[in-house]
Amino acid sequence: MWIDTHCHLDAEAFDDDRDAVLARARAGGVSMMVIPAVEVAAFGAVTQLAHRHGCAYALGIHPLYTPQAAEDDIDRLREALAAGRDDPSLVAVGEIGLDYYVEGLDRERQEWFYAQQLKLAREFRLPVILHVRRSADGLLKYLNRHEVIGGIAHAFNGSEDQALRMVARGLRLGYGGAMTYDGSLRIRQLAATLPEDAWVLETDAPDIPPQWRRKEGASLRNEPGDLPAMAQVMARLRGLPLAEVAAANRRNACAALPKLAALLAARD
Repeated sequence: MWIDTHCHLDAEAFDDDRDAVLARARAGGVSMMVIPAVEVAAFGAVTQLAHRHGCAYALGIHPLYTPQAAEDDIDRLREALAAGRDDPSLVAVGEIGLDYYVEGLDRERQEWFYAQQLKLAREFRLPVILHVRRSADGLLKYLNRHEVIGGIAHAFNGSEDQALRMVARGLRLGYGGAMTYDGSLRIRQLAATLPEDAWVLETDAPDIPPQWRRKEGASLRNEPGDLPAMAQVMARLRGLPLAEVAAANRRNACAALPKLAALLAARD
């Protein structure tokens, strides 16, 4: 069984063929996906989608959505987390974090939403799924102030020092499409050398398409069904049999998102 630890299955890009996308993923052995929300308006759709298709989900406010978010959206998030407290499919607070790459975003506003959501993760004893883009040090600064029980630094592309500090905080680092690019030297080096328990696989579908989708000149849309081929890249980088990569990904995903273990056990 393959686990895609980060997949925006609710995205508009899948509206025309979502069932076919899911069928392709499951035909390829991807039988569990984690669907993180990006704004309060998406909480209901993400929750329903996860329940309908046997997936896991997370609830949070993405840094790119902070310009249109209201401060009382934090109260809406608290209410949703409280309502889902006993839902085995609700596995994390996410996608939350900081984005220092996109110009024009208010850093102070991003950081306020991030800090408030870390506090909620502590309150509800949930791990976090973090968006990190040129912001690893900022993320770590707030994690030092508001310690959480772990989680995943999604699409990690920072330095080795930042990576090891994330891991020391109990986070696993997410690797997917960017790892397949020949030019992603730092990402590939870290994917090859990180401790066995420090990484997880993800697609970030429909974003960050793998190298072969670009070479084929096909749609740049990424799909959860691409995960097994991404895992083959990880296997080559780490010099491991594919079966060992699958087993490690499952162990690490369940360690990062503890409620996922029970959800998977109920399906095995």
